[in-house]
Amino acid sequence: MAETAKNRQTQDPEQVIEQGLGRFELFIERNGKTMLIILGIIIVLVGGYFSYKYLYIAPRMEKASAAMFEAQNQFERDSFALALNGNASFDGFLTIADQYGNTPQGNLANHYAGLCYLYLGQYQEAVDAFEAYDAVKDNAAGNLIGAQNIGLTGDAYVEMGKLDEGAKYYEKAAAFSDNISTTPLYLKKAGLVNEKLGNLAKALEQYETIRNNYPQSMQARDIEKFIARVQQQM
Repeated sequence: MAETAKNRQTQDPEQVIEQGLGRFELFIERNGKTMLIILGIIIVLVGGYFSYKYLYIAPRMEKASAAMFEAQNQFERDSFALALNGNASFDGFLTIADQYGNTPQGNLANHYAGLCYLYLGQYQEAVDAFEAYDAVKDNAAGNLIGAQNIGLTGDAYVEMGKLDEGAKYYEKAAAFSDNISTTPLYLKKAGLVNEKLGNLAKALEQYETIRNNYPQSMQARDIEKFIARVQQQM
C-alpha cells in the first residue's frame, strides 16, 4: 500500500492527466448515446419554453388585451350582461376567460365575470367565476385583486344566506394580504357576520384587531361602537 501511494505521488502529472482523459473518453464511448439523447431533450425543452413564451403566449396576450378593452368598457358603463357575454362585435369576459385562460388577461377575465354575475344577482355563478381566478401574490396589484376576489366570494355566499361560508371567505380575504386597504375591510365584514351568527368572541377579536392594528383605516373610525355592542351581548 505504501509503495502504491508512493508511485501515485511520483507519477508524471502529464501521465495522470492522460489517464484521466482516457477514462473520460471510455465513459463517452460507453454512454455517449445516452448523453446525446439527454442533451437533445434539454435543448428541446429549453427551446420549447422560449418558443411557447414568445411565439405562442406573447401573441395571445396581445389578442387577449385587445379583447378585454371593449368588455371592460361595457363593465365601466354598468352594462354587466353585455360585458359578461359580449355580442357579435366583441367577446365578453366569459369567452375571453375560456379562450385565453392561460394568459394574465384571460385569468383576470374570470374575476370580472364574477363581478358581473354578482351585480346581476347570479350568486352561485359569481362564486364559480371567482374560484376560477388564479390569485397571484407577486405585486401590490395582485395582492389587492386576490384579496378582493376572495372577499367578493364571501359577499356572494352571504347574499345566498350561507353566512358560515361568507365569514370563512372574509377571514381568508383579510389574511391573504396584510394591508390597510383590504385587511380591515374584510375583518369588519367577518366581524359583522360572526356577530350575526352569535360567534361573539370571534367578532370581538376581529373588531379589536382593526382598532389595534389598523387605527388609520376607515373601518377603525367607528370600531369602538361595534366593540361596545359585542361586549354588551357577551
